[in-house]
Amino acid sequence: MRLLGQRDHGEAELRRKLLTPPQPFTRPSSYKNRKNQQSSSPTVATAAKEKEVEEICPEQVEQVIAYCYEHGWLDDARFADRYIAGRSRRGLGAQRIRSELMQKGVDKEVINLALENCEVDWCTQAYELATRKFGQPLPVDWKEKSKVLRYLLYRGFFQEEIQSIYRDFED
Repeated sequence: MRLLGQRDHGEAELRRKLLTPPQPFTRPSSYKNRKNQQSSSPTVATAAKEKEVEEICPEQVEQVIAYCYEHGWLDDARFADRYIAGRSRRGLGAQRIRSELMQKGVDKEVINLALENCEVDWCTQAYELATRKFGQPLPVDWKEKSKVLRYLLYRGFFQEEIQSIYRDFED
């Protein structure tokens, strides 16, 4: 519940997090050295290390995933839509967002459908990002123009979208 309360998760991402055993809290090593110089009594971190970490059963994870689907708390399509909206606001292009969603385990068809249905104008987004970074008007000499191209490619925009900023948005 805490994981889903913080933000949306895809099924694969939630499953991976649930299968990872929780790590006990340990204090930073600088704190341990300072504490050991003051007294030689065992610390909280030492006591936590002595406790065994409880193993998580895959059947329990399946039950949790099914329960989340049953109550509508887990939906890959909704997760993809919100992820695309959030990442596009941060200036990332469709190509990079697609790659990130695939790394998170979202199905390819779900990603494609979400990208088709999103209301982001990627060409305008690329233009706004380029003008924010490189100023108005955009550079036209080859060396500076290649910097704009590399920057937008790194951010995940397609070549056609990058070319359109020079073709469609000329002043």
